[in-house]
Amino acid sequence: MPTVKVYNMAGEVTGEIELSEAVFGIEPNEQALHATVKNHLANKRQGTQSALTRAEVSGGGIKPYRQKGTGRARQGSIRAPHYTHGGVAFAPKPRDYSYSLNKKLKRLALKSALSLKAAEEAVIVVDGLEMSEIKTKTFKAFLAAVGAEGKSLVVTPELNKNVVLSARNLPGVQTTIATILSTYDVLNADKFVVDKAALSKIEEVYA
Repeated sequence: MPTVKVYNMAGEVTGEIELSEAVFGIEPNEQALHATVKNHLANKRQGTQSALTRAEVSGGGIKPYRQKGTGRARQGSIRAPHYTHGGVAFAPKPRDYSYSLNKKLKRLALKSALSLKAAEEAVIVVDGLEMSEIKTKTFKAFLAAVGAEGKSLVVTPELNKNVVLSARNLPGVQTTIATILSTYDVLNADKFVVDKAALSKIEEVYA
């Protein structure tokens, strides 16, 4: 079983804890990780790109010149795609890029991501991750003390308003709760900072 150190908010080592082999010790499945990250990015797309077709561009309702006898190619409208200020051929229109994956694949991908972090020794367990007040400077000092400066994902057992508001102005730092972990967020972070109680929840749900 993977073993990691347990820290307090001051960055002092208070003990060690064994991580679940079923969640943090599996062989990462690259195919599942790729599919889940691709799905996450597709679902985030706004899909609001839009352009006008020749039917939607203002003007062009009259034939620009007669069909024959000019020596020029026949034209029916000055709003055809090959004209300047003409419409766009096969113009993009708002669409929904989202699609779903099955639960088994998503679960495998999350466990693969957590196992990768454990293998990279990037899992930091904190005993009692609490903030008595909303203070970004204090939270930044805590992350520095446990070696999680930069891109970090901070996981609490349930929504902790003081932690969320203290961390939100720190570049690269994201907060979430144990029950809605995202594979993309886990992979994107350099350090996985998790409250000890949240760790128990994760292992209970995904083991």
